[in-house]
Amino acid sequence: RIRSKAVGICCQCTKCHTRKFIPCDSGFAGASLPTSCDQGGNIALDGENCGLNPYVIMPDHCVYIDQQSFKLQEAPEVVPTGEMPRNLLLSVDRNLVDRVSPGTRVSVIGIASLFNSGAKTKVGAAAVRTMYLKVVGIQIESEGAGRANTLFSPEEEQRFHNMARDPSIYSRLVDSIAPSISGDYTHDIKKALACQLLGGSRKVLPDGMRLRGDINVLLLGDPSTAKSQFLKFIEKVAPVGVYTSGKGSSAAGLTASVIRDSKREYYLEGGAMVLADGGICCIDEFDKMREQDRVAIHEAMEQQTISVAKAGITTVLNSRTSVLAAANPVFGRYDDLKSASENIDLMSTILSRFDLIFIVRDIRDEERDRQIARHVMAVNINASVASAASMDLTGPTGASQADDAEDGDIDLITMKKFVTFCRSRCSPRLSSDTAQLLSSEYVKIRQAMRGRREESGEDSQAVPITVRQLEALVRISESLAKMELKADVESKHVEEAIRLFKVSTGSAASYNTSSMMEFANEETQRQVERAESFLKNRLSLHAKVNTNRIVEEATHQRYPAPAVRKAMGIMVMKGELKEFNHGRLIERVR
Repeated sequence: RIRSKAVGICCQCTKCHTRKFIPCDSGFAGASLPTSCDQGGNIALDGENCGLNPYVIMPDHCVYIDQQSFKLQEAPEVVPTGEMPRNLLLSVDRNLVDRVSPGTRVSVIGIASLFNSGAKTKVGAAAVRTMYLKVVGIQIESEGAGRANTLFSPEEEQRFHNMARDPSIYSRLVDSIAPSISGDYTHDIKKALACQLLGGSRKVLPDGMRLRGDINVLLLGDPSTAKSQFLKFIEKVAPVGVYTSGKGSSAAGLTASVIRDSKREYYLEGGAMVLADGGICCIDEFDKMREQDRVAIHEAMEQQTISVAKAGITTVLNSRTSVLAAANPVFGRYDDLKSASENIDLMSTILSRFDLIFIVRDIRDEERDRQIARHVMAVNINASVASAASMDLTGPTGASQADDAEDGDIDLITMKKFVTFCRSRCSPRLSSDTAQLLSSEYVKIRQAMRGRREESGEDSQAVPITVRQLEALVRISESLAKMELKADVESKHVEEAIRLFKVSTGSAASYNTSSMMEFANEETQRQVERAESFLKNRLSLHAKVNTNRIVEEATHQRYPAPAVRKAMGIMVMKGELKEFNHGRLIERVR
């Protein structure tokens, strides 16, 4: 918090009314009042001497400056193994106050000083001194994980305009996002993350209502599909990036908390969503959060504000941030034998606030596994060669920078500056033609979902399609136009936005157990058919048996265990089998 620090104290004698001005050093230094009046032997107005300690402070006549205290902490990558990061107290004043926010990386120039930190009542407190730094200069590191620099030179502006005119800027941005991550399923995810980095246009309606322009993305799927790696990369590239884990985050840590200082006064301290204002908040292990903590960010994700009413403090904090979340299904891995609503253990109120929802599957396919294995080996070999050839490329982003240099894509620093430039200089708008195209496509999607729900007979959808999804289509279209620094959204941007929506949220909303009826090849289909005939011959009507025992019997008779379990799932779908005790027992009903 900013407080007033006196650099000149005006005091007045209570007897003779003599005023005296006492200078006071900056920082945490104080000053002592004189014990006797300067008039000394002079007779006071009432004919008596002034006596001891006659001075009192005149607050209205003192000279004040703004002062703020910070804690400077070591960067996480330079902390020795097994040790806690050290911190140092900083004192800033005058025009340096309110220049940085928590989480910003800075370089500081200052004067080392000491102040008395011991309590006056403790024995030996006078000998206790604490070191602090009187800051004379602060430089914000715009190329690290701190706040991005919003000032650009004319050469940089011309360079970014030339990049935006490039017809392939969309594909170049996509190729530059996490180049060490490869796979067919990652192409659309990278395109969605590129749209999230740029964001849509924030709008203010005539009645004062605000419409958010930030895009929220949810990655839901199997382990080892690089979800956390995407989050870590986006934290580096975003103008303001904050990374947190859902298991270790509380509602107060994500939104705002009320803290009582040493003077027993209450003040607000912003959480991750407030610190990420103007950037992206990455939340890993989103499904591990407690339900009451997850509900706390509902307002921040849609209205982009955080209302606080605690300890007599009632205020509204800005939280204009995008949310990139990663979560696992209920059973750890996505279970083909369960419906989408059973796999996704998130309420529809939070799912509807995500513009794009990707269900990431780890499909077991030999050719796909070979391709991923070759890519992983190449990444490790290139990283080893790059670190051995040049120590400049080592560090947290060394492998990515080496890959970028080889592939000729946009490097990390340039991408961060380009994203910041586009977000600050361009705000595209829809035309009447593109608006008509979007609205008609939204109606078609709703009709298709209604028809699919009637066919399946389900009462509710795992991923709801609401008016928020129409606004999501608008934001994605605006972000695609913002990449090219276009003032108006074109039809090609709308078509790409609709395609992205269909392969992500549309696919997740229509995902059901019919996918388990599809087989990778004819051999797998024959194995499942043979296992199904074995189960029909082995199981008698209305007899409950142990599932694992049946699978063991089938494997002894040369039936593959995956084929047997898939055959059980198909028979459960057909209503021929019924599961009990969480699938541990099965009964043949017809």
